[in-house]
Amino acid sequence: MRGWIDIATLAKPKNLKGGLVARGASGLPFLLYPGLKLALVPPVTDAPRTVTVASAEDRADNEALVFFEEVTDLTGAEAIAGCHCLAREDAVDLSVLEDAEELPDWEGWTVYDQAAGLVGTVRSIDERATQPLITVERPEGGEVLIPLAEDFLVDLDEEGRRIDMALPAGLLDL
Repeated sequence: MRGWIDIATLAKPKNLKGGLVARGASGLPFLLYPGLKLALVPPVTDAPRTVTVASAEDRADNEALVFFEEVTDLTGAEAIAGCHCLAREDAVDLSVLEDAEELPDWEGWTVYDQAAGLVGTVRSIDERATQPLITVERPEGGEVLIPLAEDFLVDLDEEGRRIDMALPAGLLDL
């Protein structure tokens, strides 16, 4: 079974017919196209949880005016503004990521969080559609997956093979 990827964020309603400004998420180019089925997260009460792209009109770099078959007015658009659009990996063209940078070789490096201290040792870095994930073995057993996000990296000590990070609250809770 293939996974889901976060490909866009619904920034704001744009017109009375239910259009929304959507932006490519996670550093991806804009990948929405007519007919694409999406799951919206977080789910909103009294709003669709899944939608189908009716049209996407380019507005600017990595941004478009998007209409969904299930959203036909401003009220519906306001309800889902701020949601992320998740698509199945096999439903989007990920060939645009082929020129991505090579992943670092941090296997065996030690990971520390500014708040929690020692997180563990890097087992691998796995390429994902939107963002690589660092698999870290925990000293107490088990493992944790950490998104390889520039915002989380605080310092890299190549000589000491140490990665210092500022991880979001709750990421290390098992």
